[in-house]
Amino acid sequence: MRNRHIKAVATGLFVLLAGAGLAYATSPHDTGWRGKVQPPQYRGAIFPPWQGGANNDTVNKGFVFTIPEVDDVADFHGDVDHPRLVLYIGGNYYFAVAPLVKMFEKENPQYLGKVFVVTIPPGMLIKAMNADGRFTIGNMSFTAKPDAYLAGLKKVKSLIAAGRLTAPAVAYATNDLTIMVPKGNPDHIRDLADLARKGVKVAMPNPAFEGIARQIEASLRKAGGKKLEHEIYNTGVKNGTTLLTHIHHRQTPLFLMQGLADAGVAWKSEAIFQEEIGHPISHVDLPARYNTTAIYGGAMVKNAPHPHAAKAWLSFIQSPAALKIFEHYGFKQYKRV
Repeated sequence: MRNRHIKAVATGLFVLLAGAGLAYATSPHDTGWRGKVQPPQYRGAIFPPWQGGANNDTVNKGFVFTIPEVDDVADFHGDVDHPRLVLYIGGNYYFAVAPLVKMFEKENPQYLGKVFVVTIPPGMLIKAMNADGRFTIGNMSFTAKPDAYLAGLKKVKSLIAAGRLTAPAVAYATNDLTIMVPKGNPDHIRDLADLARKGVKVAMPNPAFEGIARQIEASLRKAGGKKLEHEIYNTGVKNGTTLLTHIHHRQTPLFLMQGLADAGVAWKSEAIFQEEIGHPISHVDLPARYNTTAIYGGAMVKNAPHPHAAKAWLSFIQSPAALKIFEHYGFKQYKRV
């Protein structure tokens, strides 16, 4: 009886672990497995880092060791060894980092190969600032103190008021929301109300640390009142039909391509980037009356290690050359009303 009880518990534990994707065989001859054991398939075309390493401006890359889904650090760009400019940029435009840095270095060759950029969500960047620029990723720790912080303009202004950043706040671009869907839009998503339709699983940025969530919540209220916002960000989270991101909206296209979600609200620029690099992603434009526009801004960090470099970047980010790069991805130039 005791042996049968132990076997039953072990079987139940195996089923639980397998359901969570945590079960594994101790050897290829493990007779406890039913069916064949399949090795993992690391599809570099789907999993970050994307852009073929172009986001790293390092001149000497040495031994390149990148394994998609296993050993990759997608939101840290460049050489952390004695950089001359460190940028903390909200993850809203990680994909534009490569062309922006390339153009900046062309105009300011003294910084060639010496720009280090972090593109995690704005709330997480503040946590890193509170930790004096100290990061730990897996088994690696390093320090990259920021020179400039770039995120939503309201957040930048609030950090200036709090004494964390140095005035002035520089506003440079705006962005709109869209509904990201798999190519072909198999679930026929037409508008925000369809995200609450029975059987539709959605991926949403996490309000805990992603500024975009506030814009999305505002758009949901415009389209369907507080009821629609509650269905997506409360009821859906509780019953599992809404998946919240753990990093930022880079995860939304991953969830779609892996079949974990049917749609997700993201920045239009992100959808344009995904489509441009050939991922099976498309998007559904939102009517202007339901959309919510974000304004991006930046400022120098108080006691920045490289203040002259920070000022050079903040000047560059407003230039016609930088704005042309932003416009390529669907951003618009900020114009003071």
